[in-house]
Amino acid sequence: MKIRRTLSVLCAAVLAAGAGVALAPAANAAGTTSLASVLAADGDTFDHNWYDFDIVDQAVAAVLAAKPDSPVSVLADGSVPLTAFLPNDRAFQVLAFDLTHRWYKSEAKVLTAIAGAVGVDAVEQVLLYHVVPGATIDSGTALASNGARLTTAQGGAITVKVWSKRCGIVQLKDRDRNDLDPFLVRSKLDINKGNVQIAHGISLVLRPLNL
Repeated sequence: MKIRRTLSVLCAAVLAAGAGVALAPAANAAGTTSLASVLAADGDTFDHNWYDFDIVDQAVAAVLAAKPDSPVSVLADGSVPLTAFLPNDRAFQVLAFDLTHRWYKSEAKVLTAIAGAVGVDAVEQVLLYHVVPGATIDSGTALASNGARLTTAQGGAITVKVWSKRCGIVQLKDRDRNDLDPFLVRSKLDINKGNVQIAHGISLVLRPLNL
């Protein structure tokens, strides 16, 4: 009942704002701009905006610096179709708190804390768990995919839960049953639309195991 009331409030807020989910066109994506280039477009640096994607961008760079042959490099090959779910910087701040029980006030310290707590191999696995290879899933498809099970580049799966198609409330269920699952962020959908690599912002970090 509490979840239902919360969803009703979310739905009312969306409708009151007069904005539904912006759906990508049904036409097949053909562009080859990579997600890596899109992520780096804001200057490839940390900043004070906790709702963009600097930490995931720098995490990808850190993994590739340590492991140049990592499959994470697929994000830089715009010819390979995939869908990525991108945790914003606040999501990583929450993860760092869960891992270390400290609330870090800079993006750089958040990434350093996470890498120090779990190691670069685990960071690599977490990043790959956010990538669904071989499919360009726009937000319209996601809204029509309640119950879909998506196999990730890490090998594990995530499940799509559509709480409200009308209001565009979509949740991704991961393999950690002890923590909250992320929602798609309505203002960060269909990043890199028109290309075979597409991404959607999410509110928390997906966890491939119980962290």
